[in-house]
This record gives sequence, structure tokens and C-alpha cells, in this order.
Amino acid sequence: MNEALLRSLTPSVLAILVRRGADFAAAEDAVQDALVEAVRVWPAEQPRDPKGWLVTVAWRKFLDATRSDAARRRREDLVDEEPAPGPAPAADDTLQLYFLCAHPSLTPSSAVALTLRAVGGLTTRQIAQAYLVPEATMAQRISRAKRTVSGVRFDRHGDVATVLRVLYLVFNEGYSGDVDLAAEAIRLTRQLAAAVDHPEVRGLLALMLLHHARRAARTAPDGSLVPLAEQDRARWDTDSIAEGVVILQAALARDRLGEFQAQAAIAALHADAPAAEETDWVQIVEWYDELARLTDSPVVRLNRAVAVGEADGPRAGLAALAELNDSLPRHTAVAAYLHERSGDLETAARLYAEAAKKATDLAERDHLTRQAARLNASRLKRLEGET
Repeated sequence: MNEALLRSLTPSVLAILVRRGADFAAAEDAVQDALVEAVRVWPAEQPRDPKGWLVTVAWRKFLDATRSDAARRRREDLVDEEPAPGPAPAADDTLQLYFLCAHPSLTPSSAVALTLRAVGGLTTRQIAQAYLVPEATMAQRISRAKRTVSGVRFDRHGDVATVLRVLYLVFNEGYSGDVDLAAEAIRLTRQLAAAVDHPEVRGLLALMLLHHARRAARTAPDGSLVPLAEQDRARWDTDSIAEGVVILQAALARDRLGEFQAQAAIAALHADAPAAEETDWVQIVEWYDELARLTDSPVVRLNRAVAVGEADGPRAGLAALAELNDSLPRHTAVAAYLHERSGDLETAARLYAEAAKKATDLAERDHLTRQAARLNASRLKRLEGET
């Protein structure tokens, strides 16, 4: 059974049913029924036109459900206009499906779940495992999302920026359960890049590839975090880096800079450095300036403070940090790092311990705790030497 083929065909089949007039929720149910039928039938004899087969079976499933529904009389026109079986249309409505799943009336979490279900072809169980919530909870979330977009037609122009934000959220979830959401986000963004000519789509794809290239080096064998500066760069995926750089260069050549292109440019500069000490921090600060201009984001300015500390020294970094609200996530951790760089180990150790208490991620909390312990042990050893 070619599961990859089924998953790749799912969004376009669903989009065709919605285009024909089926409401989203009923169309999605019909496509799932058709997929079950494909799993039963295809191993014995796969059709010559898999997409056409799925469209035909899904449409019949939808009509069967419609006929048995209490609202049959309101949908008789759909039954009367049943298209004859045959090859599926060449037009791909997947792009409209992206826009539908990223509808502004949905919450970000619902938009992500619906995108993974309708466009990604993942099961409710897989999505629930990825988000570490009960399957029933995820089923309710997806069901509400489907009801929300059921009345939305495909004749409305979608917002690419909203779609990209949803895909970025998927990518940042990383890996959990039996679904690699980072890889899934890359797959979906590739699909989007093939359907729409937009430099920010390519910027996001480049950013994902460049970040994903470092994945193997991000954790030690015991599961602990490895900071960027300490990562074994020989473990980075050079093919992904090369592809990301090519995609980014083509996007930047369009001269329509967006935030994902700017983020990808920063990631490319990190990837380009053979060693951490050879990183071009001056250029990275310049790109953070562009990114701050585009987004006016406090988080961007927080990351910029780190880059300034590397380019112009820790005191300059602390000065940039002082301009930001200390309630920002990771503010205390950044302050600890810059104080350590400046030689104030006592303050740095205290701030690392404070940052560990605020961390919501277990791996990050353990890393910050180890940093505090390392500096405290170093200070104690130095004091013992002085006495």
C-alpha cells in the first residue's frame, strides 16, 4: 500500500469535492471513507488513475451520505448533477485548501490541526500524539474547525501570510509521538511553493531547511541541549543547507524582503561559518535590524541583543538588552549569557538559576540549571585556589 501516494492525493481530492459544492466537513468525511476503501482495494489492483478513482469514490460516498441526511431535499441538485466517472481535472485546488484551513476565524491551534488533517493527511490520533493531548480532545478541536469553515467558499482570496504563519507553527512543534512535524511542515511548504509564486513562501522553505539541517547536532546522546556554538558542525546536513541557500538567494533576488527571508538569511550566515568563532556577527546584526524593521517584535530585538553582544562585546549587548522589558521569555537567560561573557560569573550564575525556574521546556530548564551549576563550581574552585 503506497501511503505516501494517498497522503499526497488527499488535499487535491478534498479540494475538488469542496469545489463541486460539498461542505467542508461532509467532504472531509467522504474523502476519509474513500481512503479506507483504497486501503482495502488497491493492494490487489491499484487503479491506472489513482486520483480519479479517489474523486469518484469520495463523491459517491458524499452523495450516499447526502441522500440519507435529513437535509436531502435541500441538496437534490447535487445528486442530479453527479459528474460521470473519468479522469480527475488537472487543476489543483490544494492552494485554496491551504487558505481555507488557515481561515482568520480559526484559532492558531485549530488552523494547525485542520491543516495537518486536511492537507497533510494525518489521522486525528497522529495529530493528538504530536500535540500530547487526548485523541478525543483533538477530534473535538478538528470538528469545531471544520464546522467553522464549512460555509466558506473558494471564491475568496486567501492570505498567504496567514498560511505561512500556520506552517511555521507546525514546523516549530518539531517531533513528538510517531509524527515528525518539522519534516511534515517542510513537505507541506514545498507543496505550497510549487503552487504559488511568492518570495516569502520560498523564504520560509529556506528557513525550515536551514534550521532542520542542524537537527542531529542539537542534542547530546543523553538528550541534553547542545547550544549552537558547541554543536558538531560535521553533523549538519550539508545538502539541506545548500538547498536552503539556493532557495533563499532566488527569493532575495526578487527584492521583496519579508520576515521569513530575513530569518533565513540569519540562519544561512550561521550555516556558512566553518566554526562558531568565524560567524559573521556584524552581518547578522544588520539582518536583525532589517527583521526588527519588518516585524517590530520584542523577541527579535532580544535575539538582536545577543548578536550585538557577539559583534560589539557583551557590554554593548547588555545595553541593548536594557532597552527591553525584562518580562520577555528568555530575557533572563540572555542576560545570564551576556553577564558570563562580560566576566561577571556570580551574576551570571544567579540569572541562569532564575531562568531555569522560568523555563517551560524541560530540556531548556535542565540546560540552564547545568549552566548555573557549572559557573558556581568554577567560582568555588577559584575561591579555594585564592585561599
